[in-house]
Amino acid sequence: MDMVYRYNIMDITSITEFAKIRGGCNGKCRDVYFLRLLGGFPSLQKEVADAERILFEAMGNGKLFYRRVTELPSYIEREEQDYYLQCHENWISCGKVKLVTRFTERNMEFQALFGKAAETVCEKYAACKKGISDSIKKNLVVKIAWWVDRIFGQMKEKWDSRSCIKIIAENIAKEQEYLFFYFLTLIGADVLLLQMKADIVLLGGLAGLSKAVKTGEFGAWDLPEPTARPAARQPGEAEENRRNTVKIPPRESVRNTVKIPPRENRRNTAKVLPRESGQNTVKIPPRESDRNARNTVKIPPRENRPVACSMSGSAVSGTENISSSISGIHSGTERREKSFEELARLASSVVMVAIHGKDGKVIGSGSGIMIGKDGYVLTNNHVIRDGRYFSVRIEEEEKVYPTDEIIKYNPVLDLAVIRIDRKLLPLPVFDGRNPLVRGQKVVAIGSPLGLFNSVSDGIISGFRTIDRVDMIQFTAPISHGSSGGAVLNMYGEVIGISTAGFDDAQNINLAVPYDQILMFTRGFR
Repeated sequence: MDMVYRYNIMDITSITEFAKIRGGCNGKCRDVYFLRLLGGFPSLQKEVADAERILFEAMGNGKLFYRRVTELPSYIEREEQDYYLQCHENWISCGKVKLVTRFTERNMEFQALFGKAAETVCEKYAACKKGISDSIKKNLVVKIAWWVDRIFGQMKEKWDSRSCIKIIAENIAKEQEYLFFYFLTLIGADVLLLQMKADIVLLGGLAGLSKAVKTGEFGAWDLPEPTARPAARQPGEAEENRRNTVKIPPRESVRNTVKIPPRENRRNTAKVLPRESGQNTVKIPPRESDRNARNTVKIPPRENRPVACSMSGSAVSGTENISSSISGIHSGTERREKSFEELARLASSVVMVAIHGKDGKVIGSGSGIMIGKDGYVLTNNHVIRDGRYFSVRIEEEEKVYPTDEIIKYNPVLDLAVIRIDRKLLPLPVFDGRNPLVRGQKVVAIGSPLGLFNSVSDGIISGFRTIDRVDMIQFTAPISHGSSGGAVLNMYGEVIGISTAGFDDAQNINLAVPYDQILMFTRGFR
């Protein structure tokens, strides 16, 4: 018989009460608490400090395990990503019976509970929100496994189903983070979310997984650092291993102006192999198996870039600005060929993506296509794969939308979907009603060399299979930074996404075709 969880059986209205209460465990029935305290109040700092003194004292006496999570880490190194993807594959292959990670590898009971909890979270997510694909579920499980290892990796106490775990987290704003904390309740943790700035926006029945308690007004409330440490420490243990908060570099590392490193720091996104190889073999951006390849974007020196991306100024909300710029182009049921001027107006649905590295500096740029109205942007996997987070710019808007949400990716097709916090007006994707042919006119829209939303025209010059992936060859000029941009037919429909261009050839460019895009973005459009 699986463990049964009873939620919030007693009313808790303060941080101190949360610190003092202990969820009971009777046989296979466990009482847990999952709360959202909304808003701050004048004595907030004192109450947090008092609660942490209680929790740290109990932790020092071996009665519980406690962590305060100030911010969940968002960047996962390539090798770590591969490890947790394998953890997910092993979980699937064993019928989701157990999920083994570094923290759980020596605890069979925890492996089984972890596996069941991950399955429950995915089921809740799919039931409460439409369009949740297997890829989104995989991404969620990978993040959960990684976050658990990061938070509980220093846990010295032996864990079992009766262990008392207390987690306090601050200002959670993303669904997957919220689901992670719900997951923790399914392994027996009591979780308190201090929503001091704003409550998290949750669709469907997700909000009902926790109990909301209004405690004050939303605002810029500050919390103190932990006021104590557990008494037991390992001799010589490094200070960074003794901290009881989880942090990533502060957001102030994000610059307000997008700057691009000089050309000599960049690699080409695509090349023709040297003549001595005996033939001109096309090499597209390296796949996931190419461990030593760099997939950043080649950009000219800063002084040659007249365009900067500013985060200041007023923002345009909703889709009003986009709608006004392409109003009528796709209205009604009539499907007709459009003029180049009309097609150029569709640039409002193509974005520029700046890629930020570990230190917050921009390490490259690319393009993206609005593919789903709920903030979904399609781009190339090689554009985003080396980024810690991304800044998305929309035409005629001053606001830049930061995100670290990679919803889905496929290194073989070289496609990825990211999401920003904004309603979008996506471009239609060609449905294949008539086959594409050589000589057919096309228009390419992207941000080559950082020049935002440049429009060029050309024709389809051929169809190629490269690294076992079908590609469209076209002549519309593109350059570094165009990767992820739209290739349109004369009806204004996406027939491909720009993927590779060549320095040593004129107008030989490649795009992933519409049929792969339709398959990859199913559920987002």
